[in-house]
Amino acid sequence: MQLLGQHHVSLMTGKAENNFDFFTRVLGMRLVKKSVNQDNTTSYHLFYGDAAANPGTEITYFDYPGIGPSYQGVSSISSTSLRVPSSASLEFWAARFDSLGIAHGEIGSRANRAVLPFEDFEGTRLILVADDGETGVAPGQPWHAEGIPLEHAIVGLGPVTLTVADPKPTALVLTQLMGFRKVGTYPSPAGDFADLEVFATGEGGSGAEVHLEARPDLPKFRLGRGGAHHVAFRIPNEDEYAKWIDRIAASGLPNSGRVDRDYFRALYFREPNGILFELSTDTPGFDIDEPLESLGEKLGLPSFLEPRRAEIEAKLRPLKL
Repeated sequence: MQLLGQHHVSLMTGKAENNFDFFTRVLGMRLVKKSVNQDNTTSYHLFYGDAAANPGTEITYFDYPGIGPSYQGVSSISSTSLRVPSSASLEFWAARFDSLGIAHGEIGSRANRAVLPFEDFEGTRLILVADDGETGVAPGQPWHAEGIPLEHAIVGLGPVTLTVADPKPTALVLTQLMGFRKVGTYPSPAGDFADLEVFATGEGGSGAEVHLEARPDLPKFRLGRGGAHHVAFRIPNEDEYAKWIDRIAASGLPNSGRVDRDYFRALYFREPNGILFELSTDTPGFDIDEPLESLGEKLGLPSFLEPRRAEIEAKLRPLKL
């Protein structure tokens, strides 16, 4: 039983059309699934990933028009990273962001990797992180997008940063329950605060890391547009999924039990600082109900919602992508 790395990160948007434009036109990612929030079918759920919709490459958004802003603080997934092939890619992206008026920081270093922090139109805190030939979890397949050379394209999820008041209980859950291992530390990008701790799972590398930030000076995070709802970690198959169900139940942490999302099986629980974790299977994948070459072109509904398609589509607002 070993988690393989990040599966996806899910966030909130107040404007799906602009969100689609940013992630497909500006960042050049592929819309691999246009679906609905299965817990609230009046809301869209958009999934962006690599060319093959590989697990570990998806950043997803729930669409809630009119939602208020996020307020940064503790008990949050405070940044999400996206992998690019090299440090030279960061130079390309910095120039692209300048040309498009995208807010970004300077190219720097975190956890011994070159990084470029930036924000989308809703203030989502994002970071491009360079692979630079590093071993570990393999990258995804770059998607052909206008104006973005394949050698600089986004190829998956990188580390997520968890910001908490007290890192000890979160670190215990990561290491003793979830099987992560501490692999290093690095200075806080925010200034004179405690070093961030780096935890890795599976083969390690950028696609399998959690960075834990202690910020007892901050208020509690309030979720809104541009904020992260949860982070999911990869389980290779359904046999191991069953074992994780038992393991999380035995831990005593409140959890969802089995949840069938059709495209993957899921299990949700909150770690002691209140951040929502999900464990998700790599199987069966996003191409079970539409061909790989036309992913995201129609409204995808899981099989258990398909009989309600007419009702669901009637209640969804028109979405022009």
